[in-house]
Amino acid sequence: MSLRLSFFAAAASLALLTGCEPALPPAPPPQQQQAGATVPMRPDPPPVRRSDESRALSAYYQRLQQDLLARGLLRTDGGGPDTPYGAREILANFERIAFYDEYARGSGLRRASSEPTRLKRWPGPVRMTMEFGATVDRAQRTRDENELRSFAARLARVTRHPISVSDPASANFHVLVMGEDDRGEAIDRIRQLVPNIDPAALDIFRRLPRSIHCLVLAFSAEPDGYDYAQAIAFIRAEHPDLMRRSCIHEEVAQGLGLPNDSPRARPSIFNDDDEFALLTSHDEVLLRILYDPRLAPGMSLDAARPILRDIVNDLGQG
Repeated sequence: MSLRLSFFAAAASLALLTGCEPALPPAPPPQQQQAGATVPMRPDPPPVRRSDESRALSAYYQRLQQDLLARGLLRTDGGGPDTPYGAREILANFERIAFYDEYARGSGLRRASSEPTRLKRWPGPVRMTMEFGATVDRAQRTRDENELRSFAARLARVTRHPISVSDPASANFHVLVMGEDDRGEAIDRIRQLVPNIDPAALDIFRRLPRSIHCLVLAFSAEPDGYDYAQAIAFIRAEHPDLMRRSCIHEEVAQGLGLPNDSPRARPSIFNDDDEFALLTSHDEVLLRILYDPRLAPGMSLDAARPILRDIVNDLGQG
């Protein structure tokens, strides 16, 4: 099973997605493009020989994916008759996922208290870009860029918020796909994007165990703020295709302002059971609620509750 760890700090907020290790069987041009368009093929990057450690990691994640699929996990159907949900479940799951943090703000990996926090989201446009380590080949770059472009278009439709794919110069949500051999490159890039980043956050990248599949750091505009202005997601390049797609869905959605997870959320990627690999119909409802104009960053749970009931009823979930 996998475990998502969500930690939001003050000026820099970190949402961390990890996965524990189940038993395994032996063994575009530099300009903004329209969301939803496919990315043209690019010239191959210079060939870089991957280390034995990176190749071993790829083999491990391939076996892990096969094991999860063999157990009926990593579903891509978005939910169905076996996963019913209604207004009661939506309200309870939204409260737990949007108003609670798994890790305390600004305290590393110390568990958060049981008290609710405040609503977090992007007040302005979200402009995403994907960057790759030197070890990632052309075919994988194209697949991943097209996945992000398609997902951004879906998120824009669901949230009715301006979400698009942009060039790196104008982006504020950077998705880094990098391998074990690109670790130094990733750290340098994160330092470049966030010069005043907390050293404790960078230490996570230096000591990244294989149980951490991917993670996202979301940064508020002001100290102790709840309105996001920048985010960085890190996805291991060694993952097989479905696990990389899963990381894109989980980290980007989480970086929009859904920092926690709940064992009762189903069908959902905001759960630690790996049942669903990709964003579900249930998760789309959560995101639409999150970006409803009747809510605002910094809103308390008590203030939001009566509004949430109205939103859910208006969405036809009552």
